[in-house]
Amino acid sequence: MAEEEQERIIIPDETGAEHVFNVIYKFTVDETNSSYVALIPVEQEEAEEQDLYVFRIDEKGEEINLFQIEDDAEWEMIEETIVTLEDEGLI
Repeated sequence: MAEEEQERIIIPDETGAEHVFNVIYKFTVDETNSSYVALIPVEQEEAEEQDLYVFRIDEKGEEINLFQIEDDAEWEMIEETIVTLEDEGLI
C-alpha cells in the first residue's frame, strides 16, 4: 500500500524567501463560520517539538489565501477546537 503524500503549502515571507509547511489538519469553526488550516514547517516534521501555525483559509479553486488571526476571541475558539481535535487523535 502506497503512503499518502503529505499536502504542503509554500508561504513566502516579507523578503520573498519561500517556506514550506506540511498541512496537519483543515477544520471549520462553527462560531466564526470560517475554515482554518494547521501547519508545521517541513524542517520540523521529524522534530520532537514542532511549531504549529494556524491561519484562516479561503480556497477558491486552485487559489489559496491565508489570513493571520489577530482577534483574541477567534484565537480562543481555535485553541479549543485544536485541543478537541488532539483529544480525539485527529491531529
